Amino acid sequence: MGFADKLKALFRRSTLDDEVYEDLADLLVEGDIGAAFAYELVESLKKKCRQEKISDMDGARRALKSLLLPYARSKQLELNEGKLNIVMLLGVNGVGKTTSCAKLAYWASKQLHSNKVILAAGDTFRAAAVDQLKIHGQRLGIRVVAQGQGADAAAVLWDSIEAANADGAHLLVVDTAGRMHTRQDLIKELEKMNRIVAQKAPEACYSKILVLDGTTGQNGMRQAEIFNTAVSLDGVILSKYDSTAKGGMILSLAKEYNLATMFLGTGEGYDDFEVFSPSKFLDELLGI
Repeated sequence: MGFADKLKALFRRSTLDDEVYEDLADLLVEGDIGAAFAYELVESLKKKCRQEKISDMDGARRALKSLLLPYARSKQLELNEGKLNIVMLLGVNGVGKTTSCAKLAYWASKQLHSNKVILAAGDTFRAAAVDQLKIHGQRLGIRVVAQGQGADAAAVLWDSIEAANADGAHLLVVDTAGRMHTRQDLIKELEKMNRIVAQKAPEACYSKILVLDGTTGQNGMRQAEIFNTAVSLDGVILSKYDSTAKGGMILSLAKEYNLATMFLGTGEGYDDFEVFSPSKFLDELLGI
């Protein structure tokens, strides 16, 4: 049973009592909200229910939603049709970065009513990443700029910006390698890529988005900390988000690192990619 299903089952109980509050705290911890945050939420919920004389489970569930809403932070990816937009996706191996690049490109092509989108195969470390992105590009009818495995990712970015400028592209989506041996390697690589964007496309609208696996648990929080320290992130894509995912990570990301969620990846298809809606997310999470 997934996290959301367990929450829904909890609020189907007949009586709002101390046992419900205790079980809710345990469940929130299990859902990657973090112990201190979970107990803080439960204490706030108890106080709110007492002050507002809420004694039924549905009322408590809606009260919990109102307490969670400030932490379900969203941010829109603003695409400027008059400029080149560059979106770089970051994250460790296995989180779904390359697939998210394709989904984002497909979503953006519909938003812009234009196929002037380019994919940059900047993950030159993982053997299959370049080929995988090329396949996505062929399926979507979107140009992919790539070099061979082991090529300098910064050189790929350089070529991609030149191609985007030459084609009059509206959007360049950049895949990146998911493995760095140390944090210092990561910082150096990202600083180098930032310099190339500043040099080659100083007027571009530039965003750096972290891709996190929705099922990964507390390790995702650590990934967010490392990448946010290395480079100031603009938002998050939560991939592989379905009934088994622990949605609490979104709330913790906002509380701990002030990071907003931009998109949810909800399946294998290119259309399984949606703009994050805080109210919809919490309704689904709480079974409202």
